Amino acid sequence: MLAISSISTATYLRAPAPIMNTITPVTKEWADAQVGVTAPFGMFDPLDLAPESQEQFMMYREAELAHGRVAMMAALGFFVQEKFHPIFSYADGPVVRELDQVLSTSNGMLGGSCLLIAIFFSEIQRARVGWVEPEVEYFALREGYLPGDLGFDPMGLKPKEPKELLAMQNKEINNGRLAMIAIAGMFFQLQVTGHIYPLL
Repeated sequence: MLAISSISTATYLRAPAPIMNTITPVTKEWADAQVGVTAPFGMFDPLDLAPESQEQFMMYREAELAHGRVAMMAALGFFVQEKFHPIFSYADGPVVRELDQVLSTSNGMLGGSCLLIAIFFSEIQRARVGWVEPEVEYFALREGYLPGDLGFDPMGLKPKEPKELLAMQNKEINNGRLAMIAIAGMFFQLQVTGHIYPLL
């Protein structure tokens, strides 16, 4: 018991990971050259929320891309599963309540567990690709890592030409921004009206 206690104490008293103070200031020229700075708004930051360092700016960009990708899938899934859900056909009613119905059965619990495990391992892989190990530095992206570039391109859609790549990146981030607003709007409409199809 004493040995276990000393091990756990040593674990908690371990020196914390260093927090690097690498700060590169954000300049207007640098910000205007980033992905997602497109007409007609340009560098759209009316509330002045953009970080002052390039390192933190890239962290925000990583978060924006991750949430935008999830929102694009969610927006499509919202429409599809409202009318088409053959695996769990017993789930009926507003789409935001269907998960509760699915998880009320053993098959639904199994499906939900598999989904959570898949998300768990995909997030670990994402962290290993883009983030510095926490024992080296907390809350930092790897040097040279381009936010959102996880190396996952099974269909080979990533353009090789820089100009075409920038165009695709702009489309992805702008569609992700729209999807984040859209999924919030669909959820609000569903809560108020009981459906997401405005004419039904």
